[in-house]
Amino acid sequence: MTDRIPNQQLKACVEASGLSYAALAGGVRAVAAEHRELLRTNASTVDHWIRGAVPAGRTGRYLAIALSRRLGRLLSTTDIGLDALPVSEDDSMGLSLSTDPFDALMPLWRHELDRRDFLRTSAYSVAAAALPLDTVIDMAARTKAAARSGSVVGMAEVQAVRDMVTAFSEMDERHGGQHGRSALITYLRDDVAPLCRGRFGTDEVRRQMLSAASRGVHLVGWKAYDAGAQGLAQRYYLQSYALAVESGVRGQDGFVMRTMAMQGLKLRRPEHCQGLAETGLNRAKNHLDPQTEALFRIVHAHTLASSGQRGAAVAETKQAHALLDSARGDEAPFWALAWGPPAASVHSRAAKVLAALGDPQGAAVEYGRAAASRPSDTYARIVALDLVAEAEMQFKQGHIEQACATWARSMDHMVGVTSARTRKAVEGMRRQLLPLRTRGVRAAVELDGRGREFLMTL
Repeated sequence: MTDRIPNQQLKACVEASGLSYAALAGGVRAVAAEHRELLRTNASTVDHWIRGAVPAGRTGRYLAIALSRRLGRLLSTTDIGLDALPVSEDDSMGLSLSTDPFDALMPLWRHELDRRDFLRTSAYSVAAAALPLDTVIDMAARTKAAARSGSVVGMAEVQAVRDMVTAFSEMDERHGGQHGRSALITYLRDDVAPLCRGRFGTDEVRRQMLSAASRGVHLVGWKAYDAGAQGLAQRYYLQSYALAVESGVRGQDGFVMRTMAMQGLKLRRPEHCQGLAETGLNRAKNHLDPQTEALFRIVHAHTLASSGQRGAAVAETKQAHALLDSARGDEAPFWALAWGPPAASVHSRAAKVLAALGDPQGAAVEYGRAAASRPSDTYARIVALDLVAEAEMQFKQGHIEQACATWARSMDHMVGVTSARTRKAVEGMRRQLLPLRTRGVRAAVELDGRGREFLMTL
């Protein structure tokens, strides 16, 4: 018989917890009961685990959760020595939908905070975009969040997480994706993730906490997107989706699918965009307020326009605008306000539809409406980018003076913003102005000089 190797990691965690083997066994049984599983774990069982025995089935996960509760920090099965191999540092990290989204997020966060290059430069994966996302629903039915430290999580804690994520989101819009990125990751890892394994007063509180966590992870993905790290952004979106599904909050999983469709369109990888947008829409329509449904419809319209389905794209765009007109002040869900007022997002995406359909004049009008629909002090970056896009449409029509004036307005909003997208927007502006600058067109010369000075400050 092969001698077992003592599990020193588990032993250290148990010692740090201060729990007796009997008390820990009781904690494991309690977690299992919350997952509708009956265990007969006792002190002798815990002793066997510390001596090197491997818990059967999902018991190892229950053990990690029980210790997480006691220690007040999130522990994975790897952290307590139950995985045979450490998480590999390869390009597949975060691209799968595991039974627990935090098992995928913890190594991502660890490597992000360590600034590992392979994740920041990893490629966008077409294969990951094609994952059968519905399969995670079955996993969600088998998993539930558990408690930490014996305290009961209530709506006050949920609201605190929402408020914090909103604050990080507003910081992101005012100053760009690089501001507060590490702080947000640390907050999600150290505070939000343990709460998601907490003990909840009601199932509705659990659902809303997981929903808030999904929104936070979605924001980290958006920050990675703004930094130009598309592969990393995709990984976060996948895990945000998994948390949304686990929450069971109507429409939020579809909203993340909508985001993934938007990313694919931006990267000119349309292989799965229409399917993602259509599935997301089907999960939302007739179940959410009109303005939130409009957000889904306008992205679906963009995927239709990008695939050459002109009539369907125009019809869907009209439906999105009609939904906005019928909203009459209905309140959108917390997670649907990722980019500010829904009307602004609909106008901005409608502009992309019109541009794809060859209507730069209409696109310019919609971009202008989008910029005017957002408070510029709160949404500096996205207002700037909408104005850049409006200027590009004006330039395409030959309205040079008007385009230069709009570009100048966009740069007014870029002060203090650190964003790969705003940098690329200014670089693109300078390339388009080059022929006019060489001819000595005054507006182009002045604007190019301003753009050059802006890039030197980054």
